[in-house]
Amino acid sequence: MSPLDLAALGSVTIALFGLAIGSFLNVVAYRVPLGLSVVSPPSACPGCGAPIEARDNIPLLSWILLRGKCRHCAEPISARYIVVETITGVAFVGVALLFLPGILAAASGPSLVSRVLVLVAFLYLAAVSVALTAIDIDVRRLPDRIVLPSYGVGVVLLGAAAIVGGDFTSFLRALAGAAILFVFYFLLALIKPGGMGMGDVKLAGVLGLFLGQLGWAELAVGAAGAFLLGGIFGVVLMIGGRAKRRSAIPFGPWMFAGAWLGIFAGAPIANSYLTLVGLT
Repeated sequence: MSPLDLAALGSVTIALFGLAIGSFLNVVAYRVPLGLSVVSPPSACPGCGAPIEARDNIPLLSWILLRGKCRHCAEPISARYIVVETITGVAFVGVALLFLPGILAAASGPSLVSRVLVLVAFLYLAAVSVALTAIDIDVRRLPDRIVLPSYGVGVVLLGAAAIVGGDFTSFLRALAGAAILFVFYFLLALIKPGGMGMGDVKLAGVLGLFLGQLGWAELAVGAAGAFLLGGIFGVVLMIGGRAKRRSAIPFGPWMFAGAWLGIFAGAPIANSYLTLVGLT
């Protein structure tokens, strides 16, 4: 099988896996803010209480076949379910394509394992990004129940990748990135109480960990991108009369947007900026 065939097969597999994870993230986004278990009881129709059957729990396909309604009582099923599933599937494919060339080019077994561990870490970040974005939009909170364990998952996966692959520089930079963004956001929260929530501060450390793993350019663009994109969105809302200057806008989604901008395009954006201002 050629590398191209392997890449195609891998992309399809990752997409299907992402759709399945997206289905679970819908449960997470609904139950975690309510303090409920994400594993029990099984999902059921909010209208009639009928348990969701396995045949009606296939990502994307079930919603389409049921025409967005419960099989038993015809209660409408929000299109948000398939939106979350689709976004997660696309995000997983994007992350896989970003790291797949490095995996295929691995020159040794340890190098291959190390790069796969990094891929898994960023797939986890993609899943967390979708879940926390949905929650922050809904209830304007970034629950510790998701944010805090992300530190452990990131450190374990990226640390294991460093040990296996022998690349401790990236891991040390990741730890530095976590500390830098956490302290930066914490100082912002102290300077302007109420303007930056502690959920944002805790999330900043997580994003700094992953951005730092990739490089200083990714960290800088990811950090700046959150404020730039969030600011543009706020201005658009004010121009459209949808918000006022002091209106509260969930910032978590923009932190994620900036982070993923840094992950996918941090280096070229930073180089272009430095060239523009004559520093390179």
